Amino acid sequence: MAIVTTKMVEDILHVTINNPPVNATSLAVRQGLMEAVEQAKNARAVLLRCEGRTFIAGGDMTEFDKPAEAPLLPDVVAAIEASPAPWVALLFGTVLGGGLEIALGCSHRIALCGTRFALPEVSIGLIPGAGGSQRLPRLVGFELACDMATTGKMVDAEVFKKAGGVDILTNDLERAARVFLFDLPEKPTQISARPCPRPDPGFIEATRAKLAKSAKGAKAPFHNLDALLWASETNFKTGQPRERKLHLDLRQSPESKALRHAFFSERAAAKPAVIKGAAPREISEVAIVGGGLMGAGIAASMLFAGLKVVLLEVSVEAAEAGRCRVNTILEGAVKRGKLDVSNKTRLQRQLITSDDYSAAQNADLGLEAVFEDLAVKQEVIAKLAAALPTDAILATNTSYLDPHAIFKEIKNPARCLGLHYFSPAHIMKLVEVVALEGTAPETLTTAFALAKRQKKSPVLSGVCDGFIGNRMLAAYRRAADYLLADGAMPSQIDTAMRGFGMPMGPYELQDLTGLQIGWANRKRLAPTRSPAERYIPIADQLCELGRFGQRAGRGWYGYEGGKQEDPEVEAMIRYYREAEGITPQSYSSCQISSHLMAALINEGQRILEEGIAATAGDIDVVQMLGYGFPRWRGGPMHYGDALTDLKDMVADLAVQSPGSWVLADKFKG
Repeated sequence: MAIVTTKMVEDILHVTINNPPVNATSLAVRQGLMEAVEQAKNARAVLLRCEGRTFIAGGDMTEFDKPAEAPLLPDVVAAIEASPAPWVALLFGTVLGGGLEIALGCSHRIALCGTRFALPEVSIGLIPGAGGSQRLPRLVGFELACDMATTGKMVDAEVFKKAGGVDILTNDLERAARVFLFDLPEKPTQISARPCPRPDPGFIEATRAKLAKSAKGAKAPFHNLDALLWASETNFKTGQPRERKLHLDLRQSPESKALRHAFFSERAAAKPAVIKGAAPREISEVAIVGGGLMGAGIAASMLFAGLKVVLLEVSVEAAEAGRCRVNTILEGAVKRGKLDVSNKTRLQRQLITSDDYSAAQNADLGLEAVFEDLAVKQEVIAKLAAALPTDAILATNTSYLDPHAIFKEIKNPARCLGLHYFSPAHIMKLVEVVALEGTAPETLTTAFALAKRQKKSPVLSGVCDGFIGNRMLAAYRRAADYLLADGAMPSQIDTAMRGFGMPMGPYELQDLTGLQIGWANRKRLAPTRSPAERYIPIADQLCELGRFGQRAGRGWYGYEGGKQEDPEVEAMIRYYREAEGITPQSYSSCQISSHLMAALINEGQRILEEGIAATAGDIDVVQMLGYGFPRWRGGPMHYGDALTDLKDMVADLAVQSPGSWVLADKFKG
């Protein structure tokens, strides 16, 4: 079947693209459009439409690592724009990247209400490559084009039309097209030949400052801004070749390769081999035990996904407190414009709170989200198993405990698994789906489908202490503590990691999440800790003083009047060094980030070798979505692949702290 088909109806050439799933601008699409341009010479007008659920939603990224093949997209767009017959694009779904560039080459654009527009190339480390940065500001103005190109964000059809991006906004594309073609206006001046407004210097300065804060080291946002400025400073004939050259150069950049790795890894992680062929069960009602911050966040996420939720607590008062927490989240969504008042009311009706487990007797899935105590979790799961249907899925949200122990007394272990959400659960995209030895593929595929319904990114994990993410976090923090003991200060380590691209450093993160969480886990692991492992007790000492982080008003930092370095903490660190006879070393930011990356990559490699994670890409997805690893670096495993001295970096861990690190097989010898 042809990907691009043409049909002449009277004097109108109908051109249809059918390249599922998103009608990407593959070589076959480009060839078909070029052939259509030739046929259009005998037409009064051309009507361009797409089959499926969307107009052209971007390019074919599988072609980006190959030599570009003619016809090139810039030539296709130029040919459409120069065609004597006006081209009318019928837009719906999402009009992205190369799809928007083709639409900009058309003489007229008719959009279905609800259509969204974007130049998302920045999200894969690129700039547009077929005139998008040069035509868009000429059509909709510099400021909107700048916002779209430097952030990649979607723009609603109403906003795009108001800016001049589309001619007609309609609820009936075909009818609007017939009316438009009946009284076809004169072909307008080509967008590429129109003048580009010059931006205000203050706007450019403010934009650069904003990007410096949000990009966190990524270069692509600034490349996009520069390309837009070419449009305002020169003509299209000069600007478009400059855009194309930079686009092709950036395809080979480490940043773009890392971002493309992230893109494909997320999609692969969502389809692990173990669930292939298994059909998910229908989930319509979920029971959640625990109405604290985590439980309330999970409950809200389930409600947003259209599910009925039964939130269970130990008492009526605690259950009502849980309802209040969920309502606060719903009200926050209303304030941010993510939810209207009527839908908030509807979701509130979908929430039942109770201290009686029988209220959840019809639930398809029961999940415990209580505090990390094995006995408590076992009791909760036993109550869920007794109250829910015998085939209902049972899940634990534990961060560290062994799910096998939690489900020890449960019959039919095939229905049991871990669903590890990240806080705040109604915002964070990552869910670790933890497979137990007996978990059935049907149970796993149901969990993956549920996570996707919640608009989250699920990643499969095996069972170990901390699963994928928290196990790596523990190694990362341990490496930071060794640097702390040997000469660095918390602020120096945090600054170095922010410079690397992390949203915050390890000590800032501990203060944000609360030091008591790690403290409880370290006490749990103390009986099994190897005597050979170097242990730094400074965090424990802070906890003993009640320094639990931001909520307590003090942790690694002081928070009275804003975050600040605390002399008391620095004195404790210096005292520890003196007591241990440690001569402080001096560390550069590069040495700090290299040391912490080595620890993170080594632990990730061990997880991979042990089969806890199926692929290195899965580990990268966990780190990017759950822990803020800079996406433009592609995750720690991808980042490590490009390091020529990685083996030496990992070896240095063992040299600096003998007996404290188990090296992955890949780094031994």
